[in-house]
Amino acid sequence: MGVDLRQVVAGILTLTMFVMLGQMIKRDHFDSLQDKLPGDGEDAHFESVNAIENDGLVKLSKRSKGPWMEDIQELKPCWSRTDLDEIEQSRGYVTFSLTNGPEYHVSQIADAVVVARYLTATLVLPDIRGSKPGDVRNFEDIYDVDKFMKSLDGIVKVAKELPNEISIRDLAAVKVPNRVTEDHIVESVEPVFKSKGNIRLATYFPSVNMRKTAQKSSVDSVACLGMFGTFELQSEVLEVVDSMIERLRTLSRKSNGKFIALDLRVEILENKNCHGSGSARAKSCYNAQEIALFLRKVGFDTDTTIYLTQSRWDNSLGVLRDIFPMTYTKESVMPDEKKGKFLESEDSEFEKVIDFHICSQSDVFVPAISGLFYANVAGKRIASGKPQILVPADIPATSAPITNYLSPYVAKRNHLAYSCFC
Repeated sequence: MGVDLRQVVAGILTLTMFVMLGQMIKRDHFDSLQDKLPGDGEDAHFESVNAIENDGLVKLSKRSKGPWMEDIQELKPCWSRTDLDEIEQSRGYVTFSLTNGPEYHVSQIADAVVVARYLTATLVLPDIRGSKPGDVRNFEDIYDVDKFMKSLDGIVKVAKELPNEISIRDLAAVKVPNRVTEDHIVESVEPVFKSKGNIRLATYFPSVNMRKTAQKSSVDSVACLGMFGTFELQSEVLEVVDSMIERLRTLSRKSNGKFIALDLRVEILENKNCHGSGSARAKSCYNAQEIALFLRKVGFDTDTTIYLTQSRWDNSLGVLRDIFPMTYTKESVMPDEKKGKFLESEDSEFEKVIDFHICSQSDVFVPAISGLFYANVAGKRIASGKPQILVPADIPATSAPITNYLSPYVAKRNHLAYSCFC
């Protein structure tokens, strides 16, 4: 009995279609976990390679060996300070703390600025609290106080500390959801503030949603300013970050000074279920071997330089270094004279800040873990014209175009940053 060639071809095409569909679902799942985990945005499948390139989202570099993408022109803020009335008088105080690392600091500052502005209250400079009891440091230990206060001049009055006559025991504790709305402030915050006169604010994260919304709000400009225009690293921390980036670029001569920053932390992977679920085997995180294979299949050479957010080397990362020998952690690229303060202390706050800013400035950022770190690094990169963010996937073929795996935050322009920058 003869075989109909048309049936064979049709069968192959059908199988190929299901493989492609499975890949799109996997990438969807990685980004849509924000409503289930402390994760990122719900982002649909990518458009075709040509569509992404034609939209000006990415442009492959012709000057570097490998699938490197060029930066784009840095975006300009859509908000204007002239649109905001100057605050002449303030009443009462709003205090808060920065917790859990820089990816949370971004949202905590934005919410505090929005609340203080709406209440016409004075915002007290926050302290920074680590994960251990009693682990407290001053705002100026990490961030630039002058920049913070100057950026809010005329928008929100800022005080370095509470007046002596106000005791912290007299502050009313108020919790607000991340990306607090005007309605929530009116219903749940303003009555307490009017009754007590001073409040201590805490942001909670019912879900980590960094997608832009179609609905406009009167607090949008203030939120954008708070999130993207208020804080920079203080000089000593900035110097350490700059020196580490310079070292990574020096090590990356074969790729014209370009390097990848990979957010892969063993302790988090061990606590997460990174195994696939369902028929599509969708995943929320990827281990070292999976990331190594992904990077090779999208075209990165074995001599590519990779920076890991993992603080110190772990044996489970060996497979990544076997494939990419030029893989480094902080201990390899931080200046020796800075390790005592920034790496070898029991406090990990400096390490988190260093990771956040190196990942924001690298030539490519790859989040092996779905989470707020990915979401807020993406926002900072979008604002600074660095859209080269790759969401990993298990690629069944031997190779695939790199633009197929561009983060949906960029491919669909649905990150909150696109509401703040034009």
